[in-house]
Amino acid sequence: MENKNYKFMSAKGRLQYNMTNDYMFRIVLQKDRETLIGLICSVLHLSRDEVDDVIIENPITPGEAIDDKEYQLDIYVSLNNNTYINLEMQVLNYNNWPLRSLAYLSRKFDNLHRGEDYSVIKPVYQIGFLDFTLFEDHPEFFARYQMRNARDGYLYTDKFNLLVVELNHTDMASDEDKQYGIDVWARLFKANSWEEIKMITKNNPSLSSTAESIYLYNSDEQVRELCRRREDAIAHEAFQKKKIEELTSENASLTSEVESLSSKNISLVSENESLVSENELLHSAISDRDAKLQKYIELYGDLDQ
Repeated sequence: MENKNYKFMSAKGRLQYNMTNDYMFRIVLQKDRETLIGLICSVLHLSRDEVDDVIIENPITPGEAIDDKEYQLDIYVSLNNNTYINLEMQVLNYNNWPLRSLAYLSRKFDNLHRGEDYSVIKPVYQIGFLDFTLFEDHPEFFARYQMRNARDGYLYTDKFNLLVVELNHTDMASDEDKQYGIDVWARLFKANSWEEIKMITKNNPSLSSTAESIYLYNSDEQVRELCRRREDAIAHEAFQKKKIEELTSENASLTSEVESLSSKNISLVSENESLVSENELLHSAISDRDAKLQKYIELYGDLDQ
């Protein structure tokens, strides 16, 4: 199908909900099989003919209300019935992604059935698309973390993989990242206008189906409502996170002031004790002088007489 037959080609202006909205991300990847396969092939460096089947193990019903307590919409995928992949879009930095992603990955790694040998454990991948910088002192567009020897980097196992795509660092994409089009996916996810999307698909026609799905679900009232709720929930979480950080900072400042006052109080107490000690020495000296004077008077009489 030519691009001119896609409905998104006639769309103009600002895109209401892009793929950084985790509900839009979830629903587009669930309903557009080729988009899901294309994304997985890009990130895992696979060719299309290496993918026989993809099955979403935790499907949701489009338009069905989401529990307000559900803070993530990860997609759990079985690839070729021999690999498990968990994909997640995350826009708010809770400062816990390394541990959180490891927890998810570890749960998926425990995929043996009763009686099976450990040698048949299936490879697992945790793929996080983050709209923030994970490590401020080590920004990177695409990173793959594995268990390796700390001394020489020797690979412990290739079945335990944690992948991170930082959507705000496409400028840092390597030649290899560009070769597999990971940077293009990142730009598509963050596109805020239909003009951006049309420019991206013009140079990457294979993403036209994805763009069309984004258009169709932006036109679906129920899906838009759930996307709005997710944005509201994330905005509320961001507000709470900011307030907690402010209160934590204020508490740290007050604690510092209290410690400073305590230190000053200790110093004043010490000075007071020093003055008391000096005063006692002065009184002792005066008493000693008076005693000597009294003794002198007793021996030689009053000098005024």
